[in-house]
Amino acid sequence: MGETGKEEYKIQSFDIETQKLLKTALKDPSNVDLDKVANVIVDQSLKDCVFSKEAGRICYTIIQAESKQVGQSIFRRSLLNRLQQEYKDREDLRNRSLQAWICYVTFICNIFDYLKVNNMPMMALVNPVYDCLFRLAQHDSLQKEEEVDCLVLQLHRIGEQLEKMNSQRMDELFSLLRDGFLLQEGLSSLSQLLLLEIIEFRAADWKMTDAAQKYYYSEVTD
Repeated sequence: MGETGKEEYKIQSFDIETQKLLKTALKDPSNVDLDKVANVIVDQSLKDCVFSKEAGRICYTIIQAESKQVGQSIFRRSLLNRLQQEYKDREDLRNRSLQAWICYVTFICNIFDYLKVNNMPMMALVNPVYDCLFRLAQHDSLQKEEEVDCLVLQLHRIGEQLEKMNSQRMDELFSLLRDGFLLQEGLSSLSQLLLLEIIEFRAADWKMTDAAQKYYYSEVTD
């Protein structure tokens, strides 16, 4: 099965009615309420980090289908409006549920990765994504392995794209990460390892050398 098979597999966690809604949206978006579809996808992404990692592919497919079918972008507009709403409330979200916050960051980075305009990432998402990553680089977040892990995973995935859109902010972000690695007390050994690995990854032009891969892989598994 190809990409669509993956998307359909990922919606099995929904109830039957919602599965039907999403399957229709993927193939025949003009026949469903796309505002509702966007809300369903975001709501699930905030609850389920596994789904939030794959939701970008589903959103991309719906956007492509809608564009071909009716030449509109209702779904994309609804999706971005909901992302903006959650972005404005991100500190409350983090305080309410660290898991939901990590899922949100994973989701918005996934959307940034998949949604392109003329083969370029959407400018509207650049600063919100950076703001989320900067939040993960703050002192209190670096104390939490889950947030450090999320930060490093997102930088592996979209760091190079993001730097091309705004290299100054990436420099500022990595200045924070270096300070955190060198100066901050109370970091776990895993968090220190993850931060060192991503600092070296960017220094190597967003590539992992064979030697680094062997070193970090052995350290994490020991």
